[in-house]
Amino acid sequence: MYKLILITLMTTFLSAHNPNPYAALGDVIYDNVSNIESLKQIDSYRLYADDIDKYVSEVDEAKIQGYELEKAATSKTKNDYLNRLRTLSKTNDYFLRSINNKYKESMKKDDYKLFLQIINSGLINIQKKKKEIINYYYKNKENIDSTGVIDTFLEEDAKFRLKKDRQKKHYKTKKQLEAKKIKRIRENDKAAQKKLEEDLQKDLNTKKAEIRKIQRKELGH
Repeated sequence: MYKLILITLMTTFLSAHNPNPYAALGDVIYDNVSNIESLKQIDSYRLYADDIDKYVSEVDEAKIQGYELEKAATSKTKNDYLNRLRTLSKTNDYFLRSINNKYKESMKKDDYKLFLQIINSGLINIQKKKKEIINYYYKNKENIDSTGVIDTFLEEDAKFRLKKDRQKKHYKTKKQLEAKKIKRIRENDKAAQKKLEEDLQKDLNTKKAEIRKIQRKELGH
């Protein structure tokens, strides 16, 4: 009991970051462990509560060992730590496979409570399954609370639709403004063309008048 308390205190104190050695393997384990521990709240996993507690304890011990390697390490201690991570990784992968199977099972059996618990567990790729989750929710929304992941998806979709509507309105307004601008340019061009023609006609009339005046003088009128 004392050892467990000590481990918990040490990991809490040191949990500002995961251990650096073999981080590519360790981060997955350490980042998932709290979500795996939360599986005990799901009815389907309560029978495995002792196994989950044991796994969490082993992860905490491995984390402490990882921090110790940051200070001093030998080939043997690094190899021991790597082997420990590999073993823990297999258990981590087991839980991930299990929760994904439960996800499929929950929809197949229309176990709405289990479905909601799983999608909010943090252990499945909700972005990859977003369309499937939303479709299942709309099909059964009278039985499913939208709390958590579903609410987030609905808010995202609402914001997306609002953005699209604004873009359409902006595009429509922009198109209208462009049409008005084109119309105004054409009207200005017509006015300018008309003025040019009038000015040319005035010049022509003036020249004709001057020519007639000169002709009259030449004829002695």
